[in-house]
Amino acid sequence: MKIAIIGTGNLGSSIAKGLINNKSFTSLYLADKNAANVEVYKTEDYVTVTNDNVLAVENSDMVIFALQPKHINAVLESVVSKITEKHIIISVAAGVEIPRIEGIIGKDKNIIRVMPNTAISIGKSMTCIAANEKAQDKVGLAQEVFNQLGTTLVIPEDLIQAATVICASGIAFWMRLVRATTQGAIQLGFEAHEAHQLATQTCYGAASLLLESGRHPEQEIDRVTTPSGCTIEGLNAMEHQGLSSALIQGIVASFEKINQIKKN
Repeated sequence: MKIAIIGTGNLGSSIAKGLINNKSFTSLYLADKNAANVEVYKTEDYVTVTNDNVLAVENSDMVIFALQPKHINAVLESVVSKITEKHIIISVAAGVEIPRIEGIIGKDKNIIRVMPNTAISIGKSMTCIAANEKAQDKVGLAQEVFNQLGTTLVIPEDLIQAATVICASGIAFWMRLVRATTQGAIQLGFEAHEAHQLATQTCYGAASLLLESGRHPEQEIDRVTTPSGCTIEGLNAMEHQGLSSALIQGIVASFEKINQIKKN
């Protein structure tokens, strides 16, 4: 598939890196007025770095708009004359709903909202997908591309906002938990690099256990908590300080914020 990415900030460049690492295209255009994040890919085979959005659209089958919500209208309007019914238009702009895009390029175009996270750069993204009526038969193509960059889940569009919080913002939430664990390990006597290794590998192991076993987190917790033991002592101290409550409140706050973005 001939793919273009318009907008090469953190998320756009992460998608580009994932596609290039997996060779998931026949050609790839990376378009941005400031393409500094992707200049390194200029020498890659079948990759073109450009500041010409129209050129990118004209030479692609699938166009991924990785833009901030405040920029997407203007960019879509600048290329709308080049978008055909054969294009698959993918938006990863947070809070930008499909009807807004349809209002610019038309309901007769294949429009898909995709919400990956920055782990897409290493092929580990949790990516949620929703499509307009026209693009229902194109969802499989989007999955084929993004399944090479992690795992996909097709959901109704009205859940995309929530998915953005859990999967995209969620990367930052988990990073903060890893950082806190690292700081705790340093306080207990480990060197910083040792603490980082202990925290990240343990986090990876915990997630892998859940993915591979299919068990509920509490089942895994029960396997490492013994009566009057140190694990339950630590868990209870965290809960007394509001660990679960703070996480849930943070998720809800992010969800409320993204809904404000949508209204703008």
